Amino acid sequence: MTADNLVIGGMAAFSTVDYPQHLAATLFLQGCPWRCHYCHNPHLIPLEPGDEKVTWQQARRHLDRRQGLLDAVVFSGGEPTIQKALLPALQQTRAMKFRNGLHTGAPHLKLLKPLLPWLDWVGLDIKALPADYEVITTNRHSGQESWAAISALQDSGLDFECRMTWHGALQSPEHVIAVGQRLADQGVRQFAVQIARSAQMLNASIGAGYLSLDEMQNVSNNLAPLFETFDIRE
Repeated sequence: MTADNLVIGGMAAFSTVDYPQHLAATLFLQGCPWRCHYCHNPHLIPLEPGDEKVTWQQARRHLDRRQGLLDAVVFSGGEPTIQKALLPALQQTRAMKFRNGLHTGAPHLKLLKPLLPWLDWVGLDIKALPADYEVITTNRHSGQESWAAISALQDSGLDFECRMTWHGALQSPEHVIAVGQRLADQGVRQFAVQIARSAQMLNASIGAGYLSLDEMQNVSNNLAPLFETFDIRE
């Protein structure tokens, strides 16, 4: 398996939001084992790429031209860890002197662990408390390994952020606060709550999930004191 086998559904040539405090190129990898109701990249769920596909060689040429201008490469998805070609791709971008970032829900811990030595930062998507994962992902076996990934990241010494997507039809403020409190109890220092984007969701029938300013303020008041950094991102 080589990096040329990487199945890339799209690329953001420049991003200021995908890797904290660094300018990055972001590659969106195809494939995900989950079907989260609020997924805003449903075209990335199948392993087969759509019309926006990018080859690894095209991505490499972009990165070659941007050495010294970009700080990092972020591998997002979809769920990037399910692609075996991710490891050789990380090794190549590290050899090119880029920082490596990863966005992952960590559905399978055994797929994440071999990548850790080649990463510099991870954005770990935590969907809910472990017992509530199926409500979000529609996968009855999801949740336990995602939460176990927190300890693996802490043991690795990597800089990482936990983030949770909040959709008002699926999670109450109390659900979000409970997730944050458990993360803080496990020693997580950086947490971000992302408001679900309703314009393009896998399951449009759940609606926009409107959240009031009072609800968001309630969550912020309860969780901000528990973390070194806490954000609600709209």
